[in-house]
Amino acid sequence: MQASDQQHPRAEIAVVSQQQLLPGVSRTFALTIPQLPEPLRTSVTNAYLLCRIADTIEDEPALSARHKQAFHDRFQAIVAGGEEPPGRLAAELHPLLSETMSADERELIRQLPGVVAITHSLPAKEKATLEQCVRIMCEGMPWFQRNRRRDGLDDIAEFERYCYYVAGVVGEMLTDLFCLYSTDIARKRERLRALSVSFGAGLQMTNILKDVWEDRRRGACWLPRDVFQQFGFDLGQLSEAHYDPAFGAGIRELVARAHGHLRNALVYVLLIPASEVGIRRFCLWSLAMAALTLQRLNANPAYRSGNEVKISRRAVRATVLSFGLAAGRDAMLRRLFDWAARGLPLRRVDDAAAEHRLVGL
Repeated sequence: MQASDQQHPRAEIAVVSQQQLLPGVSRTFALTIPQLPEPLRTSVTNAYLLCRIADTIEDEPALSARHKQAFHDRFQAIVAGGEEPPGRLAAELHPLLSETMSADERELIRQLPGVVAITHSLPAKEKATLEQCVRIMCEGMPWFQRNRRRDGLDDIAEFERYCYYVAGVVGEMLTDLFCLYSTDIARKRERLRALSVSFGAGLQMTNILKDVWEDRRRGACWLPRDVFQQFGFDLGQLSEAHYDPAFGAGIRELVARAHGHLRNALVYVLLIPASEVGIRRFCLWSLAMAALTLQRLNANPAYRSGNEVKISRRAVRATVLSFGLAAGRDAMLRRLFDWAARGLPLRRVDDAAAEHRLVGL
C-alpha cells in the first residue's frame, strides 16, 4: 500500500532529460531504476544524478582539494535551495573538467540546472531526503580528498567510513524514499535503516576493488593499509610491473569483507515485501552483479584493469532473467545468491550504520 499517490508538478522536459542522462553515467542504474514504480523512478533517478555530480567533482584530477571543497559547498547549498543560480555553478565547473572525464559526465554538469530543478519540484519529504544525502556526501568527500595518500587509507575503519560517505549514505537515502512510498516498508524502517549502509558499502567496496588500477593511475588509492600490512605488503610499493602474492592476499581479505556486506544487503532485500517486485529487482540486480564481480576478483587477484574482472554481458542478462523471475520468492532468492557468491571467502560485518560515520569533520 502506498503512503501517497499524490501527483506533483514536474518540469516534464527536465524529467525526460534526466532519463536520457542516466545511461551515460551508469549502465547499471540505467538497467535497474526503470524497474521502480513511479513516483520512485523519478526521485531515485534524480537522487542518483545528484550523487554523480558530487562524484564528478570529487573525481576530477585537475581540481585541487581546496577547489573541490568550494564546489561541493556551493553544490550542497544549491540543492538545499540557496540563492546562487545553478547555472552559474555549471558554467564555472564545466570548463574546468579535464579530458579524463567522459563526454557524458561533462554533459551531466552542463545539465546541472535541470537536474536541480527536478529536485526542487519533488514533494517536501522526498526533497529533504535528497538534500540530506547530498549534504553528507559533500561534507565527507572533501575530508578524504584533503587527507588522501597515494599509499592508501590508514585502516579498515577509515575504509568503511569512506564507503559510507560515497555509498552507504545512498543506501540510507534509498531506504527513506522506499519508506515514504510504502507504509508496509515503513513498518520495517528501523531494521532496514540499520542494514542500508551495508547495501551501499558492499557495492562500493566491489567498485573500489575493481577500479584499483584506474584509481592508481589518477594518483589515488582507497585501499586500507592495515589489511595489506598484516600480509606483509606495503601499498606504497604497489606496482603494475610486479604482482606480489601478499597483495593478492589483501585483495581476497577485502573481497571477504565486501561479501559480508552483500550478505547483509540480501537480508535487506528480503525485508521488503515480496509484492514490491520492482523495488526488489532494483536492489537484487546490483547485488547479484556485485557478487559475480567479487568472484572474478577472488579468482584473479593479479588483474591489472577493471575490464579483466568485469562480468560479461551474458552474465548480466542471466542475472537479470534469473533474479527477476525469482524476485518475489525468498527461498529461491537465497539459493540464487548462494550460487552467485559460490566459493567466496566471507567475513561477517556488523550492520550497525552508526559505526561508519566520521565525527568532527
